[in-house]
Amino acid sequence: MDDRDDDRGDDRDQLAERFEAHRGHLRGVAFRMLGSLSDAEDAVQESWVRLDRTGADQLENLPGWLTTVVGRICLDMLRSRKARREIAGHDDTVAAIPDERTAEPEQEALLVESVGRAMLVVLDRLSPAERVAFVLHDMFAVPFDEIAVIVNRTPVAAKKLASRARLRVTDTSAGSTGSAGSAGSAGSAGHVDLAWHRQVVESFLAAARGRDIAGLLAVLDPGVVRHADAVGLPPGVPLEVTGANAVVEETLLLTRNARFADVVLVNGTMGLVVAPRGRLLLALTFAIKDGRITEYSVIGDPQRLEQVQFSLPPQ
Repeated sequence: MDDRDDDRGDDRDQLAERFEAHRGHLRGVAFRMLGSLSDAEDAVQESWVRLDRTGADQLENLPGWLTTVVGRICLDMLRSRKARREIAGHDDTVAAIPDERTAEPEQEALLVESVGRAMLVVLDRLSPAERVAFVLHDMFAVPFDEIAVIVNRTPVAAKKLASRARLRVTDTSAGSTGSAGSAGSAGSAGHVDLAWHRQVVESFLAAARGRDIAGLLAVLDPGVVRHADAVGLPPGVPLEVTGANAVVEETLLLTRNARFADVVLVNGTMGLVVAPRGRLLLALTFAIKDGRITEYSVIGDPQRLEQVQFSLPPQ
C-alpha cells in the first residue's frame, strides 16, 4: 500500500467522522418523514453510501447536502410505501399492541414520544410530497428553494405543499364539537368546548393509565355506553358495554392500550388514537355532556379508520 492509499483511507475516515456528527439529526428528520425507526435508519445509511460515493470535496454545506439527500430518499420510500398500500388495498403499517415482552425499543420509544403519537398519525395521512415539504420546512426550517429540488417542484409549489399539509395537520376549521350530547357552536364557543372536552379526555386517559377507578368514575356518566368494532377488541369482549362500572372494569383490563394513546382531533372532535410505535391501531371518539363522557366508540376496522380525519388539537 502506497502513501496515496493511506491518504484515501484517512480522508474516508475523516468523512465518516463528519457524517457521524450529523447522524442523530438525520435520523430525526427521516423518522418524522417515515414514522419508522428501522426505515429511518435505512434512509440514513443510504445517505452515507451516497456521500461516500460523492465525497465531500465539492460540498460547501455538508449538513444541508445530507438533509437534502435524506429528504429525497425518504420521498422515494414514502412513494413506494403508498404504491404498496394501493396494490394491497389496505394500510400495511397498522401495528399490533405490544405486550410487556415486546414493548417499544427504548430508542424508538424516545423518538415517538419526542414527536408525539398524534403527530405521527396525522403526518401519515399526508401525501409523500406534502409530508416531506411540511417536515423539512415546519420542523427543520429548510428553505423552500431547497425543498423544491427534493420534490421536483418550483419553490412556489413547494410552499403550497407545506401550506396544504399545515392546514391538514392543524385543521383550523375545527371548532364546533359536533358530538352527540355536547353543547357549543362554531367559532370561539366551539374552541372553548374543545378545550373543555380535551380536559375530560385527558382525565379519562390519565385515569386509564393509572388504573384509577375513582378517576374513571369521575369522568364517566353513570349510563355511559361504549361501542367498538370487533377487530378492536380481544376475543369474547362484547361490542357494546353499558354503565360506568362495566366500562371501568373493561378499561382496567385494557390498560396497556392507554400506554400507547394520545389526544387528537377525530373528525374535528376531541378523541384519542392508540398508536404503538407511532402507527395507528385504534381511534376513540367521545360524546361529552356536563363534563362527563356519555358515550364513546372504539374504531379498529382498517377500512373505517381510512375514512377518519385526524388533526392536532388547538394548543
